[in-house]
Amino acid sequence: MKLTACIEWLFEDETNDFAERIYKAKEAGLAGVEFHLWRDKPIAEIKKALNKTGITLTSFCVDPRRSIVDESQLDEFVTAVTESAAVANELNCKQMIIASGFLLPDTSPEQHFELALRALKLAAEIGERTGVTLLLEPINTRVDHPGMYLDSNKVGLDLVDAVNSPNLRLLYDAYHSIVMGEDIETIIAGRTQWVAHIQVADMPGRGAPGTGSVNWPAVVHMLETEQYDGWVGLEYKLNDLTTREAIRTSRATLAISE
Repeated sequence: MKLTACIEWLFEDETNDFAERIYKAKEAGLAGVEFHLWRDKPIAEIKKALNKTGITLTSFCVDPRRSIVDESQLDEFVTAVTESAAVANELNCKQMIIASGFLLPDTSPEQHFELALRALKLAAEIGERTGVTLLLEPINTRVDHPGMYLDSNKVGLDLVDAVNSPNLRLLYDAYHSIVMGEDIETIIAGRTQWVAHIQVADMPGRGAPGTGSVNWPAVVHMLETEQYDGWVGLEYKLNDLTTREAIRTSRATLAISE
């Protein structure tokens, strides 16, 4: 496993120049970076920084975010995935993140599932054509994102399994999962083949691993047992730490040095 820094938040305390954060990540000994939306970012400068440092851009979000369960947004969703994939190829980024959108009124869980399945099949087809893997991210509805459709990693894995494409995988965000009361072993044991990216933050506070109450050695042991060998995204808020302090704390807590 290797660590990748979400420069949306990390290194923000050191520079307001977004592309400069890639150089900062290199200085900190990280091999990867990721961020959220791309349309407000200096793409040319990011590309230059990635090329100069050899840093891997591990993921960013499909932009604009559009619902995978609202049929009225389906065409816009397909366009967003297509345009985002072109940028991913320009930046040599192999993964893009999909959020689900909000729950629909008077719509059953089964109907939501079928609507999401239709959109994700289209996204996977775009991924297959462009060589980009789409990462479906369940997020918590208890604290940060009330009203969102996909807050269950089990359902997320069921969707990925149902699409059955090499270009659609799950992003397992341990913070969101734990906030929802999920147990990592129960959720992903035996299903890690569908998981292509991990993100971490402690709770409460969504800070660096080691600043809260999560049993991170147990989480890492589970991932090692399941032979997960992908990226682990440091997607957390600094709170009272500097970026360098937060990274040191994360490395010590997760026992991942790369």
